[in-house]
Amino acid sequence: MEFGIFIQAPVYESNRRNNPDYEHQSLMNDLEVAIAADRAGFKYVWASEHHFLDEYSHLSANAVMLGYLAHATERAHLGSGIFNPLPAVNHPAKVAETVAMLDHVSGGRFEFGTGRGAGSHEILGFLQDLGMDDLSKTRDIWEDVIAEFPKMWLNDEYPGYRGKYWSLPPRKVLPKPWAKPHPPMWYAAGSTSSYEMAARKGLGVLGFGVASIAELEPVLKTYKKVITEAEPIGAFVNDNIMVTTVASVAEDARAAVEVACLPEMTYQQSLVFRYHDTFPHPDNVPRWPEVLPPLTPDDMPRVREAGRLIGDPDHALAQARRWQAAGCDQLVFSTGWQPKEAILETIRLLGEHVIPKLDTDPVHRTTRFRRRATNSEENEQ
Repeated sequence: MEFGIFIQAPVYESNRRNNPDYEHQSLMNDLEVAIAADRAGFKYVWASEHHFLDEYSHLSANAVMLGYLAHATERAHLGSGIFNPLPAVNHPAKVAETVAMLDHVSGGRFEFGTGRGAGSHEILGFLQDLGMDDLSKTRDIWEDVIAEFPKMWLNDEYPGYRGKYWSLPPRKVLPKPWAKPHPPMWYAAGSTSSYEMAARKGLGVLGFGVASIAELEPVLKTYKKVITEAEPIGAFVNDNIMVTTVASVAEDARAAVEVACLPEMTYQQSLVFRYHDTFPHPDNVPRWPEVLPPLTPDDMPRVREAGRLIGDPDHALAQARRWQAAGCDQLVFSTGWQPKEAILETIRLLGEHVIPKLDTDPVHRTTRFRRRATNSEENEQ
């Protein structure tokens, strides 16, 4: 099992109330966290793309952050979690150019994750000009786009496309990706049907909606069965399930619990359901503007059972092994809700005590898929 970090620059009102520079501080903290994760042995850094989502995520121009990190990191693969390819948000040709450029400047370390956005507040800000007042057509729009990216990269001249939602005449889309045949492709899935659809297209899954080890089992079973029959839209199948969870690790387990009980942790969960209105709304999550109360030490057995890593390094290793046994290919930790010093300590301890024991392959899983597609050991990170 491989490991990663997810950055999205939350800017909570409670933090910025007495610090007018907190937005800048949050963005800079994410860069520092990503660099620390690279040095600690994490194989992946994922950066969100969100628009208009006050407090939840101020990381809108993630290509800029990823370009900086391409220079500032050495080994970690840098992923868009996501780039939104809906033409009203980002024109597909420009997305293809950005992906290829990041592949060059990162030395072949870029991972192309896509999705349809966080919900109505975000996406309808772009779609209203098209006369759309709901999200019912976004999956059709995404499917109208996604298979065209490999064609833009692999053909000397893209033959052009005229679909229902966008068009492009024949053009040379430049540059071409450096690491052949093209970056690994992923899809942010939230439902079992989405996992099945991604598998049929040969895409890895960014499982942002998997909240517990128990929730992984049904979607994993569906995905792993269908991926064996994939008809990939790209040059290779990316057989990969990534899931995100929470990690608060300290030498003293009590200190890790203290961090997990900060109000920012459950406040971030409340913000998820404030904006992600396409997700099923759990009964235990109040409707915004009411928010979840902070966790207490008495809540730890329940949240640990779900799979969160909250404790000392031995506990973190045992929890990570549970995710591995459940079939997770890549375990990723969201970070922005914690004080910077706490997440840097978590990263250090995971790098020293957990990752070396569970990720023993020096080569990235996606790199192996790429190599098989080209039968090449060259120009691959």
